[in-house]
Amino acid sequence: MQIQDLPYPDPGVPDARSGPRFLWWLWLNQLGGQLKSLAWGLLHFVSVSALPFCVGLAVQAVVDRSGTRLALTGALLLLCGTGIALGETFLHRAAVTNWITAATRVQQLLARKAAQLGSALTMRVAAGEVVAVSTGDVERIGWFVEAVSRFTAAALTVVVVGAGLLVYQPALGVVVAVGLPVVALAVLPLLPRATRRADVQREKAGRATELASDTVAGLRVLRGIGGEELFLDRYRRASQEVRHAAVRSARMWSLISALQVLLPGLLLIAVVWHGVQLARQGRVTVGELVTVYSAVMILNYPLRHFEEIAMAYSFSRPSARRTAGVLSLERSTATEGNRAPEVPDGDLYDPGTGLLAPAGRLTAVVCGDPDAAGRLAERLGGHPAEPGRSVLLGGVPLDELPLDSARTAVLVQDKDPVLLSGTLRELLDVPASGTVRAADALDAAQCGDVLDALVQGSLGAADPMDARITERGRSLSGGQRQRLALARSLITDPEVLVLDEPTSAVDSHTEARIADGLRRLRSGRTTVVFTSSPLLLDRADRVALVAEGKVVAVGVHRELIVSEPRYRAVVTRETDDELAAADEAALVGARQELEEIEESA
Repeated sequence: MQIQDLPYPDPGVPDARSGPRFLWWLWLNQLGGQLKSLAWGLLHFVSVSALPFCVGLAVQAVVDRSGTRLALTGALLLLCGTGIALGETFLHRAAVTNWITAATRVQQLLARKAAQLGSALTMRVAAGEVVAVSTGDVERIGWFVEAVSRFTAAALTVVVVGAGLLVYQPALGVVVAVGLPVVALAVLPLLPRATRRADVQREKAGRATELASDTVAGLRVLRGIGGEELFLDRYRRASQEVRHAAVRSARMWSLISALQVLLPGLLLIAVVWHGVQLARQGRVTVGELVTVYSAVMILNYPLRHFEEIAMAYSFSRPSARRTAGVLSLERSTATEGNRAPEVPDGDLYDPGTGLLAPAGRLTAVVCGDPDAAGRLAERLGGHPAEPGRSVLLGGVPLDELPLDSARTAVLVQDKDPVLLSGTLRELLDVPASGTVRAADALDAAQCGDVLDALVQGSLGAADPMDARITERGRSLSGGQRQRLALARSLITDPEVLVLDEPTSAVDSHTEARIADGLRRLRSGRTTVVFTSSPLLLDRADRVALVAEGKVVAVGVHRELIVSEPRYRAVVTRETDDELAAADEAALVGARQELEEIEESA
């Protein structure tokens, strides 16, 4: 796989049982690129390591006054230089290709998993962790997968050079052969501590990222209540914790780096001291001493890759573990082959609360707890909080349906829908039945003034459908964003449409027209609206009151507002004192009626 061929047609099915297994799966899936990198790496490192032998031969040729050997040595140096240039160029090319292709494969796997899980992803994994996995973790994983082949080439070169020195000059080669394993493996006892410190750093960085994302998402609300300084102080403290953890981690890695410089230096001193003694005794020639000295000095270059692979693995291991954790998440259903999704019809029923939404009717749900309403809306969309508590559509559990069928059957629009950047035409280009036209959906959602605002704010766009929407629709008001999101949901025209507070940010006149448009456009289709607005409730075919996790009253708005105090308290926003006073007044009235009956008797 080359960079120009990305993205992958199919990134494959990952081994997400653990972080190391996932890294091994990634490495195997680009085996061709790894072998190519290994071959170029061997050419590069062996050419570099051959330079000391050429220098030693040249020195000895000068000492022996042999012009022929000096010329041959020059030719060998030229050959080594060519090998170094070619090896380094194509090694870098192959390494970058391996890095980018591995990172791209991971990104495609994460994107596919996010599309499969939908809103269930953020229900199971914190938002900050999702951000960390899809950004920094992808780069660290790509780094390790790429570094494996370079490390292998460096390790093989060290073994070859050590063996070559042992054959070339056994007296000095023994010192090198004993010292090289010590130099290469001396940092291993420090790696667990360095890894733990790196893990702490990444954990704190993930918390800081999550705090930052939550703060940015709620910045408008925070400014409204004057709480931005409070959250800014919290982020400062989290940022300082990350900085302290990063300093502690850097100290350990700096110690490892220092040892990787100190130990080869000590080995070099030992080789020179022992070589001088042997040269005085006449057991080695000057050229052999220069060769061994230069070889040990050059070996510092491939030995540095031992430190790099240790760092790459230490940093990528927790990243791979987090990534494997996300990729291992599964819905209880999956699309079965390529057959067309079979969408059941019938009543929508939630066994947890006892909520029933009859087929083809507009059902309104009143819930005093907004968080409980949000959880119930998610459950109606096929995300049960507990196994075996799935919502039934036409008697069929939603979590037993294939993914495509479940998503075609039920659409849930939460209370804070997201508008992606792009043109309005692109925003409304969603999977749909084809029955509802864009113009009808925009009209039902009362988006006329939104279209005018988009045209005025977009240069050179005469057609509102070609007008551009900024990121998350920030150039629009909350009510305008809400109405565009409603129009998008109406175009989809699902079998069941669940709306969570779809008109909370619009005025009452617009809300009344939206209620009429919604009832008209969704005629004959099952619609569930979570709301406490009397305007929407009055137009519903059926109203259900949910209190303490159960449906406690069912009827129509005008009946419930009179007969059910709890319903009246939520819809009219009565306080506890007002509710108690109303109950007392009703009790007094009942007593008076009873007394009048007794007197008349």
